[in-house]
Amino acid sequence: MSTDDEAQEGDATGGGIAEKVRGWLGGRLPDEWFTGPAEVIVDREEITVVGTLPAPEPDDNASDAERVAAAEGRMKRFREDTRERRIEIAREAEHRFRRKVAWGVRCAEASEMFTTLSVPVMTRLRQPERRVLDTLVDAGVARSRSDALAWCVRLTGEHADAWLDELRAALRRVEEVRAQGPDL
Repeated sequence: MSTDDEAQEGDATGGGIAEKVRGWLGGRLPDEWFTGPAEVIVDREEITVVGTLPAPEPDDNASDAERVAAAEGRMKRFREDTRERRIEIAREAEHRFRRKVAWGVRCAEASEMFTTLSVPVMTRLRQPERRVLDTLVDAGVARSRSDALAWCVRLTGEHADAWLDELRAALRRVEEVRAQGPDL
């Protein structure tokens, strides 16, 4: 069974690829990197690992700007100090799971993605949908139809989080049921 098939169907051990990736990374990531388990998001092309760093403790008189700058400094330090280990872990994961690995961190109220994958997605749109994209481009909201489509997807995701979470949970349940079925 290919990795993409496993991502959609699970495997004979009863776990899908996302669970295997989360488990493997949970064992592979150094405990001292993050304040708790890293958030691991898996799709067909990419594994995203986002960890939470301990917030810096500036003095009590620190301004909001100083606190934000301290968090940004902590994220930059983490990025530089862990680069070689993150590359090593990413290479192992990419070889094992056949997906690129992206990294990011959260610290206090700030967050930063170090690397991300931009994947082309083929779609066919009828004129009414193309007109929506063209309006966004003409209004300066997006530089291109591609940017406009990405903007629409982000906006939909922000406003439909609860529904999308419920849908993802239902899909995970479908994967579990498939994994329990007979091998064909």
